[in-house]
Amino acid sequence: MHDAALRDLQEPAWLRWSLIALAVLVMAALVVLPLVMVLGAAFAEGFGRWLDSLTQPDALSALKLTLFTVAIVVPVNAGFGLFTAWAIARFEFRGKQLLLSLIDLPFAVSPVVAGLCLVLLFGSHGWFADLLQRFDIKILFARPGIVLATLFITFPFVVRELIPLMQQQGADEELAARSLGAGGWTMFRRVTLPNIKWGLLYGVLLCSARAMGEFGAVSVVSGHIRGLTNTLPLHIEILYNEFDSTGAFAAASLLAGLALITLILKFWLESRHGDALAKSHRRH
Repeated sequence: MHDAALRDLQEPAWLRWSLIALAVLVMAALVVLPLVMVLGAAFAEGFGRWLDSLTQPDALSALKLTLFTVAIVVPVNAGFGLFTAWAIARFEFRGKQLLLSLIDLPFAVSPVVAGLCLVLLFGSHGWFADLLQRFDIKILFARPGIVLATLFITFPFVVRELIPLMQQQGADEELAARSLGAGGWTMFRRVTLPNIKWGLLYGVLLCSARAMGEFGAVSVVSGHIRGLTNTLPLHIEILYNEFDSTGAFAAASLLAGLALITLILKFWLESRHGDALAKSHRRH
């Protein structure tokens, strides 16, 4: 009876396959085909020309700055995201909903607006201009501004992966550990962290991919100084505006390659630990 009822609820086979085919065609047209075209344009003049474009000083500088930014942003967001999610999932306090709304703010605000906010704070006429000048600290048109802009844009990715996972799991195991005499750090290290490690890693991967590809906010605060404050996305834009299509597509292929590595790791995580990751996507 149960199997028969399930069959009655299923859509006709022709409709299911039509929807699947439509989804595959749309993804192929909007995602796969553009990536293939980028790779084709990148290698249009041969592997040597592609390699030469990527070994130019400006290209290497842009790659190093991108990886430098990711190396700072991802651990910081992982740490703050982890403890923010723990506080929200485990404690009740006044202003909790407001904090949740603030966490989602980078999703709602345009990256360009985020960059302009940093200009208002740290620009030559900003709120902290006098303080920065007094101690000879440079934020805008330098690496600190790029890191801050990327931190703002990527902050929600880790915390938003962890909050629903921790809420779904509850605090029973942590309470049991505390009742057995475990301290706060021991409880976190041996109970909380093992339960959320795959969701945390998933959020880190998403944060990394977003940090590598961030353009809008970084464009506002970087100053577009070649060899100094250009990340890979900004370097691609400059090459394209200078009609160096091969160089632009070569750099774009490198950025796409980094994103593809992230996608492969994401797929591996989902295939190996699908149940744990599925819990992290439940929303209450």
